[in-house]
Amino acid sequence: MPVRSLSSAVLKWPSREAVEKALWDWLRRHPIPGLLALGYFGSYARGEYGVGSDLDLVLVVADSDLPPWQRPIGLPLEELPVPAEALVYTREEWEALPSQSPRFAATLRRETVWLKPLPPLEEALDIGLGLEREDEAPGPAQEKAGHQGPHEGQG
Repeated sequence: MPVRSLSSAVLKWPSREAVEKALWDWLRRHPIPGLLALGYFGSYARGEYGVGSDLDLVLVVADSDLPPWQRPIGLPLEELPVPAEALVYTREEWEALPSQSPRFAATLRRETVWLKPLPPLEEALDIGLGLEREDEAPGPAQEKAGHQGPHEGQG
């Protein structure tokens, strides 16, 4: 059984800030036609990432002729600094998610850090989840800085 000595290399993994910056740069290099919103959820969004963590992306596009499983295939996710997976929803699918998959929709509402939110889309999501909007809610990136969104702990 291998044993590591104290002089062995320490594995480092990119920080949330580094991954978010890389995601912004990636999005600038690869504009996505019809992109309405882009965010990430999971361990990076919760601040629980570590060596081996991947980046879970959620994208909302205006529409698509492709089935959901084919939509991420053309995204050059390998250019991001950590392994990444993407869920790509059309706006119609996104707005229907709370009724079709309420637990997953609630997880996304709670965890997602939006880099590119679409205000009317956020309103549609809040209405779909039966939540009221707050007038002076912080921006999406600030909402998740403390790992709580403006609606967390309510209802």
